[in-house]
Amino acid sequence: MELTVNLNYDEIEKLIKQLPASKIKQLKLKLDEKFIRGKALKEISNFQEFILNGPIMSDIQFEEFNANRKLMNQWRSQS
Repeated sequence: MELTVNLNYDEIEKLIKQLPASKIKQLKLKLDEKFIRGKALKEISNFQEFILNGPIMSDIQFEEFNANRKLMNQWRSQS
């Protein structure tokens, strides 16, 4: 058996305020987990997808990059 109740925001807020502090804290943790952390995980996966679809250096470009880095480090250490 299932019961559906239509409550507006003010009614929900009044009901929550009647809960003991420990239950309010438990409710907050569950809401944070479901809505905030869930959203953050989705954003992280979107960012990971963005990074993985980005440009990639070829082996030759990487060798040139390392050679330039070595030259820049030598130039910096001479100053």
